[in-house]
Amino acid sequence: TQNKQPLKDLAQIIEILNLCAEKMNKQEAFTEPLCELIKLFGLPFQKKKVSDEISYSVAVSKSIAQLGYLMRVPSSQVRIQICKCVVSFYNMELPRKLLSDYQPTSANYKIQMAESGGLAETLVLSLALLENQLTEKLWVLKALQHLSSSGVNCRLMMKAQAASRLCLYLNDVDPSGQLVFRSSEILWNLLENTSKEEVVNQLSSLECVYALKEAFVDLLMHGFRHYDRQLRNDLLVIATLLAQNPAAPMIESGFTKLLIVLATFTEVKIPNPLVKGLKLTYSYEDFELKKLLFNVIGFLSKDPCAVQLLSENDVMPALLYYVKPNQKPGFHDWSAAQYEELQLHAIAILASVAPLLVDKYLSCQANTLLLVFLEWCIGQDSFFGQGNSFHGRGGRGNKLAQMRYSLRVLRSVVSLHDDAVNLNLCDQGAISQLLDILKYAANKSKEKEDAILLEIQANILFLLSALCENDLHRKELFSYEGVDILIPLIQMDPKKLHSGLGHNCLLFCALDCLWSCVVGCYIAEDYFLEKQGIFLLLDLLALKQKNLYSIILGILVEFCDNPKTTSHISTWRGEKDQTAANLLIELWRQEELELGVKRDQYGRIVDMKRPIASSLQKQQEVIPMPASCPSFAIMEISENIRAKIYSLLCKLGFENLPGLSAKDFVTLAIIEHYIDFKVGEVWRELCAELKEEFRPVTPDEEALKFISEVSEDTGRMVATLQTEVLESQHHKEIQEEEKTYTKIQAIHKQREIINKSWENFLTRTSNYEALKKAKRLQEKSVEASRSKLKTQNGAVHSTDIKGLSTTVSKPQRISGGGIASWLLVSYFYM
Repeated sequence: TQNKQPLKDLAQIIEILNLCAEKMNKQEAFTEPLCELIKLFGLPFQKKKVSDEISYSVAVSKSIAQLGYLMRVPSSQVRIQICKCVVSFYNMELPRKLLSDYQPTSANYKIQMAESGGLAETLVLSLALLENQLTEKLWVLKALQHLSSSGVNCRLMMKAQAASRLCLYLNDVDPSGQLVFRSSEILWNLLENTSKEEVVNQLSSLECVYALKEAFVDLLMHGFRHYDRQLRNDLLVIATLLAQNPAAPMIESGFTKLLIVLATFTEVKIPNPLVKGLKLTYSYEDFELKKLLFNVIGFLSKDPCAVQLLSENDVMPALLYYVKPNQKPGFHDWSAAQYEELQLHAIAILASVAPLLVDKYLSCQANTLLLVFLEWCIGQDSFFGQGNSFHGRGGRGNKLAQMRYSLRVLRSVVSLHDDAVNLNLCDQGAISQLLDILKYAANKSKEKEDAILLEIQANILFLLSALCENDLHRKELFSYEGVDILIPLIQMDPKKLHSGLGHNCLLFCALDCLWSCVVGCYIAEDYFLEKQGIFLLLDLLALKQKNLYSIILGILVEFCDNPKTTSHISTWRGEKDQTAANLLIELWRQEELELGVKRDQYGRIVDMKRPIASSLQKQQEVIPMPASCPSFAIMEISENIRAKIYSLLCKLGFENLPGLSAKDFVTLAIIEHYIDFKVGEVWRELCAELKEEFRPVTPDEEALKFISEVSEDTGRMVATLQTEVLESQHHKEIQEEEKTYTKIQAIHKQREIINKSWENFLTRTSNYEALKKAKRLQEKSVEASRSKLKTQNGAVHSTDIKGLSTTVSKPQRISGGGIASWLLVSYFYM
């Protein structure tokens, strides 16, 4: 009567409920009291203390759980009242009047107690008691719909196999339509709040797939309301999830074929009894249905078992229907934006389907349609994309989205390396057209670079690589125009490689295109060399981007078959006047450091038996393998760049390489004998494998021992050569040091003489006695320099200079004959 329920009384109420439930089996008169007692659980719970919610939590959760167990009572009235009570948990209003000394519990208290008591699991299990009782079943579903909003309850429901149970009831007779609606809502909640894989696994039985198919078909054929179409699409999404599970019997149930026919019946005008009488409107729900059906085709293309059905039901012509220029205001009753979205979606799915149905692809002349469509994409048509869908991203105001997905289709079929497909493309002038599109995209990128334009360029380069590889005539078609496009791509600003837009992928595709479309064609190679392409490749290699090493070195090795290439490599100079040989040797050292190859502090060989073995190679155990399988030593060649560096230096020659230091020559000695060391590794593996299986005969054992010794001797010889190089360098450094020291000594001595001469000059100019002493010394020197034998008839000239009593001689005119004497005297006085 008070419309409130204290927590402390719930335990007593549940005891009375259980007694009434037992009595009901004999007397139906207890039905009404039982329902009234159940209603008490729908009243607002009230607590006396703040701690009561925790104190009574166990009792309350058990009491609410008991409500679920009361579903066993064979009374429709009781069952419905229990469900109403559960629904009221989620529509609770705060009481207007409170009991004295009481306060309401928190808003979610009942819901939390229902979760902890496991009520949701019990209600799911109770569905088994309601096979032919529609009203009760609908009330249970309504209660479960509310309970499934919680992740805890959803997990409890999955324990009771809720997904499969609900799916099996989808086709029960229900004029109201609530059964399918509530069941689908609960399934959606289960998918969102629990493991999607677990829900799909529960729905993957043949019975569940049949039930889902029948419910979908019924809504498809007879559902005309907006609400019916939405529900139909919801079921189709669940069917799409099932189509992704290989264990789901979609093909066996006929559901796969039905979905394929539905996806194509508006484009392919071939009557099919599966969709007889079906008419789709152009409402938003039917538009969504069309997109969902295309989506299903995409998932089915990943199932090998569905390929035959895709081929038999004209999926290829249906998708190619959209490979044509857009028109305004749209096709049929689709708006221009809707048609564009369907078009892009269809072309995106075509990229997945086309490689599976190559024969259909060729018979429908798909290459022709795509090339014509691409021509429209770069034309000056008045069409402008809406760009308002997932596939239309970046396509607003242009046709880049259409170009992007069309190129994806071509890439998917060209990747098969099917001669018929590639020949058909080339016969229609695809190479020239792709180059035109590439120039168009490159020019657009100059205005504004984005990921879509970069992807378009990368895909075109991939297509050209696949088409021109191993075909000289196609390479000649590519040559001049293609090289002009490749050069700017190889010159890409290194900072862009880490932009995240796709420059890295574009550069790789450009290098791959260079390898496939230029190398091997002398016309294209010579033109590339004229454009200083080798210099650009070496500049790129000098950036030391590890992921580019292998492809650039591979291209350079292939290019060296052209006799003009080596002079270009030798001429190149990098930063600080670095030579190509020095760069290659640096890369070798860096690679060996990463591989863990043992070297001493000067770069010399340490392990004579295995001079070039990596740390991983040494850890590898001996595993006997058949002759057709390459050993670890052989596999290692392709896993690093040392073999390519060796090949390139072989082309350049190991003599007279410019710009190398002594350290470089030490490393070069190892590189020069790389192939000898590698042969030794293979023989060592062979010996180890033989000893694992059996003992060789004596002559063979001696031969193997001799071969092993030859390999070790090569290692010692190289180590000796390295030591000689280092000693020679050390001796040279000492000589250079001595020369430098002698030069420094001469400079110091000269400075001492100059300083002493200056001191003497200062002394003479400041001390008269010192000047007289200098005079006497001068006279003695002059006297000593005279010949002792007097000339009989020769005139005797005085060596005295007048006015020499002053410390600085007066400036006077001196005749030409007396200049020399004046300079001589001045020198002595300095």
